[in-house]
Amino acid sequence: MPREIELCPGRRVGGDQPCFIIAEIGQNHQGDLDIAKRMIRMAKECGADCAKFQKSELEYKFNKKALERPYTSKHSWGKTYGEHKRHLEFSHDQYRELKKYAEEIGIFFTASGMDEMAVEFLHELDVPFFKVGSGDTNNFPYLEKTAKKGRPMVISSGMQSMNTMHQVYQIVKPINPNFCFLQCTSAYPLQPEDVNLRVISAYQSAFPDIPIGYSGHETGIAISVAAVAMGAKVVERHVTLDKTWKGSDHQASLEPDELVELVKAIRTVEKAMGSPIKQLLPCEMACNEKSVVAKVAIPEGAILTLDMLTVKVGEPKGFPPESIFDLVGQKVKKSIEEDETITEQVVENHVKKVKC
Repeated sequence: MPREIELCPGRRVGGDQPCFIIAEIGQNHQGDLDIAKRMIRMAKECGADCAKFQKSELEYKFNKKALERPYTSKHSWGKTYGEHKRHLEFSHDQYRELKKYAEEIGIFFTASGMDEMAVEFLHELDVPFFKVGSGDTNNFPYLEKTAKKGRPMVISSGMQSMNTMHQVYQIVKPINPNFCFLQCTSAYPLQPEDVNLRVISAYQSAFPDIPIGYSGHETGIAISVAAVAMGAKVVERHVTLDKTWKGSDHQASLEPDELVELVKAIRTVEKAMGSPIKQLLPCEMACNEKSVVAKVAIPEGAILTLDMLTVKVGEPKGFPPESIFDLVGQKVKKSIEEDETITEQVVENHVKKVKC
């Protein structure tokens, strides 16, 4: 089967399709709906395909003690972790407003469902695909229930082993074949030595019938661009309007100018990947100047030998350098002066070889 799925209506991913670029807004909106809308517009204007958030139903994601524990980090929006998360969590109506806004400006909108009830809401919201965050990838009942919704799935693999990812594949594939895996390392910011881009190749070998992508938390764009060169068909990066804002994800996020550069670089790399067929291209013709020329004067009727021939930039153009051995043993129809280009017109019974 081709490694291609329809991730969003009218937008296929995998195969020869362009890389699908997800701008992960997450909770970098600071709990402010207007900032969230600005970030959706920023994602659209920078060329991303999708603006993505993180949706939780807090009482289903955290137990009481987790919500009640003190949260004294400099990134805290409340005295307890529950207060902090509630500040950053949009309501269902706010999510509907954000999705409508994204549709109005023409960018796909989705969210990671951070618990089973959040997935239920996102299904009701009619998002084009579900994003499974790394923290839920080994939550097998969650995966099974999400797969049964029938929407395409993008599954990150941070904190997981290859054995776990094989289990994930075996759970999801029979229920819902429209999914892809993203190589991911769950560290913020991510250091280059912990990226392990070669896992992309390992996934491509292990799961040849699904698209493979990359979710990055590193600084800069070079590693994400390299992932595309390795065949990543989806790239997800956190984005922000200001890296200095309060919040643990901002430092590992891309500001608008960086997102613009990432999109531009990915599209350039896609063009540069080109064809696997190696051949002389029209754009190379101006540099293709060398020809076989006479090293010595060659009399009419002579049989060409290698010591009669050499390669130089010739005018006019004649036989290309790679034909020099083919000319050995050929008879010439007229005399050729020393340093003169060897052309088809002077070689007897010359049959032009077709290049394959």
